[in-house]
Amino acid sequence: MKKVTISTLIKMKQQGERITVITAYDASFAKLFDEQGMDAILIGDSLGMVLMGEDDTLPVTIEQMVYHTRSVKKGTQRAFVIADMPFMSYATTEQTYTNAARLMAAGASMVKMEGGDWLLDSVRGLTERGIPVCGHLGLTPQSVHKLGGFRVQGREQQQAEDLINQAMALENAGAQMLVLECVPTELARRVTEALSIPVIGIGAGPDTDGQVLVMHDMLGVSANYMPKFSKNYLALCGDIRKAVSLYIEEVKQGKFPTDEQSFS
Repeated sequence: MKKVTISTLIKMKQQGERITVITAYDASFAKLFDEQGMDAILIGDSLGMVLMGEDDTLPVTIEQMVYHTRSVKKGTQRAFVIADMPFMSYATTEQTYTNAARLMAAGASMVKMEGGDWLLDSVRGLTERGIPVCGHLGLTPQSVHKLGGFRVQGREQQQAEDLINQAMALENAGAQMLVLECVPTELARRVTEALSIPVIGIGAGPDTDGQVLVMHDMLGVSANYMPKFSKNYLALCGDIRKAVSLYIEEVKQGKFPTDEQSFS
């Protein structure tokens, strides 16, 4: 099967084909997801919660992200590989360049950073230096203490308008993909229509260009809790490969997420 690139994903958006994304943290699961036809694999700093048992993602280090990115890459042949930049690894432009380069050298094809306007210079700088960037707006887990917990974002009109403006600014700065987390369905639809780059939702309703889930949530084995926006596909199938295949099928056909996994 032909290798997925950022050009592939942009073309999928243009053609209205849904994009499937899942997190992975090791070579074995990456290989399984890749073989089932997943479009993209994200090495998420969610590993702090689902692998390490932490209350949030903040303790995750760049060294850990490099390790897991290298592991995932070894199991991946086709899928597009995205790596999270962990908390405070991109506080300055110099840090950003150094740490993004480490993740790319470990096998990532794109790095993901959380935040809006304050990131624009870093996004421009990475883009100029040949490093593709994925933005992340809405609920940004690295800012969980500032946000007052894991709460839906963008419900107030001014909040929603600010988020749309930030999304457009990130694209203008060079971001080639955007993750929207825990925002109302209508807001996610507006952002998706406003951007020419792929918008991937998690708890953002059915109208984004694609969906991403944490693999432990999708398999119903998360240590902490099952988010409202997730679905336990393993419970439906009883087999991991069938569960992954069903997740891909439902995203492609627009059957996931439903109103049950979305926010108004």
